[in-house]
Amino acid sequence: MSRATTIAVILACVLGLAGCGGGDADGKVTITFWDNNGGPGRTPVFQHLIAEFERAEPDIHVEYVGIPSSSVQQKYDTAIAGGATPDVGGVTTSYLSDLVGQDALAPLDDRLAGSPLRDKLLPSLVDDVRQAGGDHKLYELPSSANLDVIWYRKDWFAQAGLQPPSTWDELLADAARLTDRSANRYGYTVRGGAGSVFQLLSEAYSYSGQPSFFGADGTSTTAAPGNVDLVRRVAALYGKATPAADVNNGYTQMVAEFTGGSVAMMHHNLGSSGDLLKALGPDKVGAIPLPVGPSGKRTVVPNPTDGFAVFKAGEHQDAAWKFVQFLLSKDSNSYWNQQVGQIPANTDVYADAWLRADQPVEMALGVLRAKDTVLATAPFALPRFSPITKADSEPRYQKVLLGTLSANDFLHGLADELTAAERDWRSHKG
Repeated sequence: MSRATTIAVILACVLGLAGCGGGDADGKVTITFWDNNGGPGRTPVFQHLIAEFERAEPDIHVEYVGIPSSSVQQKYDTAIAGGATPDVGGVTTSYLSDLVGQDALAPLDDRLAGSPLRDKLLPSLVDDVRQAGGDHKLYELPSSANLDVIWYRKDWFAQAGLQPPSTWDELLADAARLTDRSANRYGYTVRGGAGSVFQLLSEAYSYSGQPSFFGADGTSTTAAPGNVDLVRRVAALYGKATPAADVNNGYTQMVAEFTGGSVAMMHHNLGSSGDLLKALGPDKVGAIPLPVGPSGKRTVVPNPTDGFAVFKAGEHQDAAWKFVQFLLSKDSNSYWNQQVGQIPANTDVYADAWLRADQPVEMALGVLRAKDTVLATAPFALPRFSPITKADSEPRYQKVLLGTLSANDFLHGLADELTAAERDWRSHKG
């Protein structure tokens, strides 16, 4: 091998463009693990767990590669095309169907059936993964659940003599009451930039109580009257009970407004916990479920489920499976979710003291496990769902906020696109 080729291979491994798993000279098996959201909040947690795993399994070495979430799907596609996938990868249900469609992942149904993890994983998360794969097989095992919540300033509400809202009517009224534009204080922040439409749909379905994104004939329910009503009412807050800059807000901007003392309420998910609590502390920050609408039904659009997959092209699938089992064991799953502020998938963790003391996580778990909660699962298996609800729709939602497009026209246009995509997909599936 030439010096240039050797350098290229090393760089490919370092950058995560090749799986690079194999055997070591000392007889150890080396497997490669790609973290699908590498960064300072997660990488040290995985490094700790990998060290614990290697102590328990001294014949297996794990190479960690952290990849930013914004580029991980592209990295996976490149690796699959080049035949250089990792042995184990972090995967979410938002792009699981893409990997399944490329025949890149090993089904884990039989392995789970003979594993100590059998019947230990939260059934709703397992069902979510089965639906997202497209053929009801388990190509990913869930590790964590996330849930959309309303973060609110406890101190602002206490000063105003208000209780946290439980209905959308209350939230909209509180947003107006807590606004003092002369003091640059607003009751709510609207996400108008990147990531806006999926978040908006979560709000709309929680208000309307629609139980699914499509009817039996493939017609999208996106433009249901209740959804239109909620989008219209939220858009009416813009510039009045929200900052004018919200039309371009992504996650970073929303957090800056909330932690900077400009807004009283922010819709995001449990992933915000670290940023918000570090900046303001638990005495000033609380979390509540998305409010209910006129029906009174608790309807939740689950966030993509995070988990782990074993890639078919890996040379050491038994070792890869051992690593996945370890990550999802009670102690590992507890440690991971405590550090990142997520809902554990392993139900044995639910008695742990840290979870009962973590108000946002305990609240979110209670919502997911409640018998009367309706889960309106987003159609992540639909190949066109992500492009339609992101690049195609986010600029149009900005027009709604600016008053140049009605909520009705916006949602009917979105529904038409989703209906066409769903029916086309069904016709090809047979």
